[in-house]
Amino acid sequence: MKASFYTSLLLCGSLVSLNTYATQHSNTQWVDTFIGTGGDGHLFPGAVVPFGMVQLSPDTDNPMRGVSPQPEIYKRCAGYHYDDHTIVGFSHTHFSGTGHSDLGDLLIMPMTGEIKTTPGSAENPEAGYRSRFSHDKEWSEPGYYGVELQDYNITAQVTASQRVGMHKYTFNDADAGHVLIDLTAAIYNFENKVIWSDIRLIDDHTLVAYRATNGWANNRQMYFAIEFSKPISEYNFINEDDKRYRCMDCLGKEKHSTIENKAVKIAAGKAVKFVASFDGLKDEPLYIKVGLSAVSRSNALKNLKTELPHWDFDKTRADAKAQWATYLDKVDVEGTKSQKRQFYTALYHALQAPNIYQDVNGQYRGVDGEIHEGKGFEHYTLFSLWDTYRALHPLLTIIDPDRVSSMVQSMLVHYQQSYENMLPIWSFHGHETWTMIGYHAVSVIADAYLKGIRDFDIDLAVEATINTANNPVYDAIPQYKKFGYVPMDVLPESVSITLEYAYDDFAIAQMFNAMGKKQLAKEYYARAMNYKNVFDKQTGYMRGKDSKGNWNPDFNPEAAKYMGPFTEGNSNQYSFYVPHDVAGLIDLMGGDDKFEGRLDALFDTHLSADMIKEHEDIAGLIGNYAHGNEPSHHIAYLYNYAGKPWRTQERIRQIMDTLSSDKPDGLAGNDDVGQMSAWYIFSAMGFYPVAPGDLSYAIGAPQVEKVTLKLAQGKSFTTFAKDISEENLYIQSVTLNGKPLTRNYLMHAEIINGGELRYQMGDKPNKTWGTAHSARPPALSKYKG
Repeated sequence: MKASFYTSLLLCGSLVSLNTYATQHSNTQWVDTFIGTGGDGHLFPGAVVPFGMVQLSPDTDNPMRGVSPQPEIYKRCAGYHYDDHTIVGFSHTHFSGTGHSDLGDLLIMPMTGEIKTTPGSAENPEAGYRSRFSHDKEWSEPGYYGVELQDYNITAQVTASQRVGMHKYTFNDADAGHVLIDLTAAIYNFENKVIWSDIRLIDDHTLVAYRATNGWANNRQMYFAIEFSKPISEYNFINEDDKRYRCMDCLGKEKHSTIENKAVKIAAGKAVKFVASFDGLKDEPLYIKVGLSAVSRSNALKNLKTELPHWDFDKTRADAKAQWATYLDKVDVEGTKSQKRQFYTALYHALQAPNIYQDVNGQYRGVDGEIHEGKGFEHYTLFSLWDTYRALHPLLTIIDPDRVSSMVQSMLVHYQQSYENMLPIWSFHGHETWTMIGYHAVSVIADAYLKGIRDFDIDLAVEATINTANNPVYDAIPQYKKFGYVPMDVLPESVSITLEYAYDDFAIAQMFNAMGKKQLAKEYYARAMNYKNVFDKQTGYMRGKDSKGNWNPDFNPEAAKYMGPFTEGNSNQYSFYVPHDVAGLIDLMGGDDKFEGRLDALFDTHLSADMIKEHEDIAGLIGNYAHGNEPSHHIAYLYNYAGKPWRTQERIRQIMDTLSSDKPDGLAGNDDVGQMSAWYIFSAMGFYPVAPGDLSYAIGAPQVEKVTLKLAQGKSFTTFAKDISEENLYIQSVTLNGKPLTRNYLMHAEIINGGELRYQMGDKPNKTWGTAHSARPPALSKYKG
């Protein structure tokens, strides 16, 4: 037994060494997890593996209603903000770059000395369990985070697998210490956040816990299995509820178990915490493993035992980093150090979500609240579709097409389980939030189908697409079908809704056309032209219209009013949201030259802060162009459609140079679950999917010298930017696989089949390349079917 144990230990050490060697020479070295944790990037620096269910990260504050002002809540949507200097603990679930707060499940905080059970404040950390920290003593890499907790002289380190978080706490000058488990903590911890929770002591090493919360998602349930590497010497159940309740599932024991009543092995209620105390901490670190499940306590334990049956923190860290290396090494980039840091960090953020939402035994909690088996596919959650349909999901069709099928299947089972017969709109953790507009799951499904990714139920996809696009209870679909637009007296954000419905209808039509369903395709192509019904020819802008056909009398193209005709934007921005028929939009605006002038006015006209004060998300401004929010992301590429591709090249460089960096505040706004990062990746390579579903990518301007995409079946696609420099920002000529490319767009097949795209760069615009009408990207008014 002893020889076998040491042989296993040596083998384990050899594997860790191999992993360490491999990852030291991988592209993980360029990732800085702190990029986007400052400003309004809303990113977290903690431990996560690609698409992992666990995001184990430090929280620097838990803003509470009535304590912190609303801007502070928005600032800390990810739980951590780089400007902060205290940490309240380490929680296991976080959103990546969203503009809304929730999660922060199961906060753990180590401490020494006096036991404290409230967090205190950033101004007075001694009043609670929080600790000061310094960025000088803080470290991270993909799959790992570490920090010195100064108030306790504890070195805290965390890493993760798919469903399990692992903690390592080194008590540097104390032999005894404590660990607080706070089930009340949450990101945006408002009153009545916790509906119910409990924590149970199984033995002197093991706890299981549960909590249900209200927040962005209501009655969201999560289960936890917690295991310590050392036996608990003392423990305290703490219940801070003002009232007494009866626990319905713990054999009649009262949930208000107190610190004095140590014989009781469970506490349950709405304000439950637990403190575990340990001795002998000078001899070796304390390790903690936490398994997550949305299904049950037993599943949380099974996830823990299956994924991390050992206590080897270094191996877990190396395994997490190796998973990241596998993905990050799918792309090789040549450029400056700053460019590589930005590119690979963007790729790291783009591959964090959607998240696995399924236990190791295949079970998951569906949107109907029931427990289901994921048969034949992995189940995913966190579909921020208003953001991610634009670039993130198209990027995944290139980087990880096999995973896309499971994501589509996850959307389809959401449809089957939904009482409203809808595909997801903005969903996470088995809940539909109904946040944002459009029915953009159809774009993701259509784009995948058109790219040959079809390992899902095609008949069900057709059914779900039709029922979603014609659902009589969602937003104003009946009025949209009746009037050809959404009247502003029926629903706020009516113009944006109309425009985004029209794009979605185009994506549906493209899929049906490819399936040979010509009559259905014709119907949706016609619906896709509805954008014209909210274009006011007199003003030249998209404009609200009521059900009687009267234009909005209170119209200002710069105004972005809450509950007005536009969604997190104004008419200046949304007047360019016709990605599927830019040629038709150019005609409406008076032709190529006038369209170019309108684009210039968007970028060059200062936008008053008074016009956007009601919307925190309108950020990263260049004139009226708002790079920090999604409705602007395609706009710089629209010069191509007017035969002025060199203007796109200028704008892309302008955006890159002024709104991106490799610093903590290096994002212009919310990363929005990888969408901002996906924009950066595409734009750095020199092309962008303006209208997912038409299979084309508008060519912009490469920003790095060379990028190689390692594709399926051993293929690769490489972009070269010869002579690129600060001055040489203009494309002089392009070749594809050695042949001149005179059009200003690529097709998906040309990328996925592999090859070489070579840009010759120069310091003056080439005003002949890519300018002909035949050289411009496709548009609905140019072809139908």
